[in-house]
Amino acid sequence: MNRFLCGLTLLTIFSGCVATPEEVAEQKRKRDEERIAQLNLEADSDPEHAEMTAAELSRVETVSGESPASSSGDMRATNSGLKYKIIRKGTGARPNTNSTVLAHYRGWLDDGTEFDSSYKRGEPTEFPLRGVIGGWTEGLQLINEGGKIELEIPSDLGYGDQGMPLAGIPGGATLHFEIELVKVVN
Repeated sequence: MNRFLCGLTLLTIFSGCVATPEEVAEQKRKRDEERIAQLNLEADSDPEHAEMTAAELSRVETVSGESPASSSGDMRATNSGLKYKIIRKGTGARPNTNSTVLAHYRGWLDDGTEFDSSYKRGEPTEFPLRGVIGGWTEGLQLINEGGKIELEIPSDLGYGDQGMPLAGIPGGATLHFEIELVKVVN
C-alpha cells in the first residue's frame, strides 16, 4: 500500500470516513455520555465496581474465538461488543478519551487481508483518541504505555455500513487490529 493510501486510511480513521469532524465529535460525545451513564448504573448496583475505572468496568465476559495474533483464542468482550485480548498490559500512563497517543498497529479483515500497517511504514502514528473509530477509543483505554492489545471491532464501532472502500474495507466489516501503545503524548 503506498504512503498516500495509508495516509488516507489514517485520515478517514480520524474523520469518521463520511462525517465532518464536528459530526464525529458529536457522535463520540453522545456515545461517551451513554457509556458513562451505563457505567454509573453498574457502579450503583454493585458497590465493588464503584472504585474501578471505566475501562475496568467495561470488561464483562470472556468469549472464545481464534486470534491470528495470539496462541490463546480467549478474548474478552465489553458491553459495547468490542472484543479484546491484552497481550501486554504495559506499565506507563493510561490514556483517556482526551489523550493523544503514539501507537504502532496493523489492521486486517476477517479473511486476513491486511488493510493498514504502521509497521510496514516503519514508524508509529500519533493521533487523538477523540478522533478515531470508537473501537480504538475504547480499546486503547484498556492498556498502559508499553502495552499491546488485539481488538476485534464490530462494524458499529468501526466504519459501519458505509465501510471505507478506498482502503479496501467493505461496509459492515468486522475490523481486527493489533496495537502497541508506544506513548501517551498528553
